Amino acid sequence: QPQLVESGGGLVQPGGSLRLSCAASGFTLNYFAIGWFRQAPGKEREGVSCISKSSDIMRYAESVKGRFTISRDNAKNTVYLQMNNLQPEDTAVYYCAAELRTYGCMLSVSQYGYWGQGTQVTVST
Repeated sequence: QPQLVESGGGLVQPGGSLRLSCAASGFTLNYFAIGWFRQAPGKEREGVSCISKSSDIMRYAESVKGRFTISRDNAKNTVYLQMNNLQPEDTAVYYCAAELRTYGCMLSVSQYGYWGQGTQVTVST
């Protein structure tokens, strides 16, 4: 059964870093664009970053540009989100999602059909 599993979340102080991982099982990510999304309490889920299947296209929300970096290792069937200079407003549950797409990627929740269960990121002193 296709499954995405996020890991790497946790509690970090402002200015700190975390690296999230999204590992796929039951299917290969080679043909999928992957997106990272987050949802804070009381807010809608929002797109953070996405990467095309061949890593030639990467997109970032304005709020994370210059701080977050998305990457993928198709050989390991895993996608990563490196998050630097984390701020309290980055606190949320982070989800990865997969979309079968030939080219590019989108930061739209509705485009993605496969979702992980999420990992909590808390930025606080």
